[in-house]
Amino acid sequence: MDTENLRRGTQAVERAIAVLRTFERTPTLTPTEVAHRLGLSVSTAHRIIRALHSAGMLGQDQVTERYHLGITTATLGRLALERLGATMMLPELEKLRDRTGEAVNLGVRIGDEVAVLLQVPSRHPLRYEQEPGSRNPIHVCAMGKALLAFGDPEVTMEEPFTRYTGATITTRSGLAAELDRIRSRGAAVNFEERVVGVRAVAVPLRDGRGAVLAAIAIQGPAVRLGDDRLPELTDELTKTASSLAAAQRGLI
Repeated sequence: MDTENLRRGTQAVERAIAVLRTFERTPTLTPTEVAHRLGLSVSTAHRIIRALHSAGMLGQDQVTERYHLGITTATLGRLALERLGATMMLPELEKLRDRTGEAVNLGVRIGDEVAVLLQVPSRHPLRYEQEPGSRNPIHVCAMGKALLAFGDPEVTMEEPFTRYTGATITTRSGLAAELDRIRSRGAAVNFEERVVGVRAVAVPLRDGRGAVLAAIAIQGPAVRLGDDRLPELTDELTKTASSLAAAQRGLI
């Protein structure tokens, strides 16, 4: 394959991935809406969507004619979760929720974002939830900072990093100092850095060989996650992470 054909092939794959990712935050879209979001011509968006629909990656509502993620995407997602041991992890995360009373998330790094894979909601009426599939900028969430501190600390974001609240870290030097504090503390804390009034605590989850696989977090309203609870929540998270790591070693 010559260089020009290789470039075109790579561009086609990148565009198809971009089209699929537009459905992460919006459940249903039309080709025109996808085109506007990605800066593509409507004809190009329509061509890519037809190909993804033929492969089962996208489905279409026959009444509204709007597109949505398809059965093939769902199947691949389920297989990926099973490969990560999600079936085994969920009961442990539910136990963590029951012990602490707060919502529990498990997430993985994708570039400079953290994707939520599993969520166990709090039973409190006042709570903060993040649905599976949602993404957060890596510098403003506890799971993201845990993944940076105990895994690969490099980010590709340009300074200043996007600010969401007055507590958001917006510089590389500020983030590096925070990662040092996290390593000393053993856990990452989101001090209302993404949403005012919401806090979270997170620790890394290692695979059977000791490499950082994901992060698990406890999150909830700041009124319930005060500084006085941080040691207790860190201890509970560490116990759960250790239990899951031991189970991962048993799979090897």
